Amino acid sequence: MATHTGSCHCGDVTFEVEGTIDAGMACNCSICRRKGALLWFVPREALRVTAGEAKLKDYTFNKHVIHHTFCPACGIHAFGHGTGPDGREMAAINLRCVDGVDLEALKVHHYDGAAL
Repeated sequence: MATHTGSCHCGDVTFEVEGTIDAGMACNCSICRRKGALLWFVPREALRVTAGEAKLKDYTFNKHVIHHTFCPACGIHAFGHGTGPDGREMAAINLRCVDGVDLEALKVHHYDGAAL
């Protein structure tokens, strides 16, 4: 299992995440459509914020179960977290913020979050 690093645009928020990146998920819900994030879901314990955690701003909406975090300096959403349908704590990593990922080589699953 590999350890990946990433950050927001300005570098105030940095992180490490363990796992194998094999695909991404594009969602068309009201917030994901606007953010344009390509998400990779991992268990919450696989994500470690290495800088800037106290600076993060948190936004929730609808059922308020997903924490859409973002850097207040540059506005970038590097990751979020919440509870999965099975009750486990999950992190949603924005693959566009992970260093060295070839996004063109990834399979992308499309999720119809707008239908919910």
